[in-house]
Amino acid sequence: MDSRRIEHYAPVGDMQTSALVHRDGAVDWLCLPRFDSAAAFTRMVGTEEHGYWRIARAVDEGTSVPHADRRSYRGDSLILESEWDGPNGTARVIDFMPPRGGHAPHLIRIVVGVRGTVEMASDLCPRLGYGRRRPWFYEAGQRRFAVSGPDALWLDTTVPVLEKDGVLQSRFTIQAGQRLAFALGWQSSHVTTAPEAPDTDSLLAETAAFWREWVGQCTYDGPYREAVIRSLITLKAMTYAPTGAIVAALTTSLPEEIGGVRNWDYRYTWLRDASITLSAFLRTGYRQEAEDWRRWLLRAVGGDPENLQIMYGIAGERDLPERVLHWLPGYEGSGPVRVGNGAVDQLQLDVPGEVIETLHLAHQHGVARCENTAVLHLRLVDYVRQHWRKPDDGIWEVRGARRHFVHSKLMSWVAVDRTVRLVEAGVLDADLAELRALRDEIHAEVCEKGFDKKRNTFTQSYGSQELDASLLLLPRTGFLPPDDPRVIGTVDAVRRELATPDGLVHRYPTAGEHEGLDGLPGGEGSFLLCGFWLVDALALTSRLDKAKIQFERLLKLRSDQGLLAEEYDPVAKRQLGNYPQAFSHLGMVESAVLLYELEQAAVPVIAA
Repeated sequence: MDSRRIEHYAPVGDMQTSALVHRDGAVDWLCLPRFDSAAAFTRMVGTEEHGYWRIARAVDEGTSVPHADRRSYRGDSLILESEWDGPNGTARVIDFMPPRGGHAPHLIRIVVGVRGTVEMASDLCPRLGYGRRRPWFYEAGQRRFAVSGPDALWLDTTVPVLEKDGVLQSRFTIQAGQRLAFALGWQSSHVTTAPEAPDTDSLLAETAAFWREWVGQCTYDGPYREAVIRSLITLKAMTYAPTGAIVAALTTSLPEEIGGVRNWDYRYTWLRDASITLSAFLRTGYRQEAEDWRRWLLRAVGGDPENLQIMYGIAGERDLPERVLHWLPGYEGSGPVRVGNGAVDQLQLDVPGEVIETLHLAHQHGVARCENTAVLHLRLVDYVRQHWRKPDDGIWEVRGARRHFVHSKLMSWVAVDRTVRLVEAGVLDADLAELRALRDEIHAEVCEKGFDKKRNTFTQSYGSQELDASLLLLPRTGFLPPDDPRVIGTVDAVRRELATPDGLVHRYPTAGEHEGLDGLPGGEGSFLLCGFWLVDALALTSRLDKAKIQFERLLKLRSDQGLLAEEYDPVAKRQLGNYPQAFSHLGMVESAVLLYELEQAAVPVIAA
């Protein structure tokens, strides 16, 4: 049996948190009640002792649990269905989390007899506080409660349950046509009123209706629609419904290199990641998400853009202290496991450009003007005016010395350029001559200091020899025309120096066991978003056929359920990094939309 590869998991969620379900029927990751809460099941970065909940075909003790024989999401939804074949029949497990509204969170697992009879088993092993706290259990009628510290879990089922060594166990036979439900809920342990038992079949119908209605709003009808829809559903699952925030991923500390130390907590809202995610939503017909995020942005940043952070908590929290959970060994022994994120205090000068680009796109897609947003927009431009000349930590959050990253300067130019466009359109009121002069100044400096004339390529930072995959964004931004020799030269240089023969792209050179330019030892896999950036760059430089080949290569790297982590290891042929990753999925959506638009416009193809 394979190891518990990252791509063997599939999420179910309620737009406030998410559970990751392995092919063998085990939920190995679930934070309650929010994405960034402490996990109740932490096996994904630990061991069985750190909590899981498996429902699968029963096997003899000491025998490994088989993977499901088949599994898929039910249509265009986040309802996961897994089937096991036994010697006498077939059983299906339906996993989902109903959108909760104002209700308590529930993970619901319904076992259905498909044909004949199958012996099934449920092993519920909650370990709260990221696997550190074993709860005490008690019964109340047919309900089982698990309580520790601030957390209380309760299990509703008609199936007999036995507690053994801190595990709630059920062994039962499912017959064709029979349905047996397990519902796990959460509430604060100090609440004395027991919640009502959920009507699982009604909640299943409501959840299916929710996703059917949401997907029905999608306006994209081009090629690769199945992949686009699955990515959009995944991105929607990463939104925090109460505030409109969008997390970068559903997990923490899944490694960028097996055995390495590049393990970070992505359960927060990066302004950059969320901005680009909103771009993917807007381009496919979803305006409400943009309006919700804009309101979150105003609350998070407040009236203080001078102290702008690169990331915030999902309710707008500013303090995200990073710490190590020393009792967890990490995914496949890849420690440390971190919660919080120390990059929160970094200076990343590309961020205002990403935000302003999204605000400009929102205007183009008909999102109504907001006076408070206009004020924030102009303050962000003032921030760029004051800071763009400084060295920064860059898009990749390097933990080495600050440098004059070309991508950061490029996005500072974007911030001013999109502002100029909105002033010209009468949407914003600002000194147009001053803005145009600033835009020209940034442009001139980047072309002078960020371009290597001998190699005909822009570089990672001023005066450096290294390249950076973020340079692939040049044709997207409009900084130079896509057919400018400097743009084509940069795209080709990145292909030569950072891409693998099969089209995977590394972010930048790393230094192996030594400390590299990013201030960290070790390597990493290829960065999947950068692969989609290469798709866009090839397409925009009139190499559409090559762009399609590149896109289809990347599609083949998805999991059995169409999901992508942050990175891919081309040697071990496995996904790496936090999962699923918003960056990867938004890249897929943006590339698919771009390819369709260019096909429709019949862009001429020239030789490479």
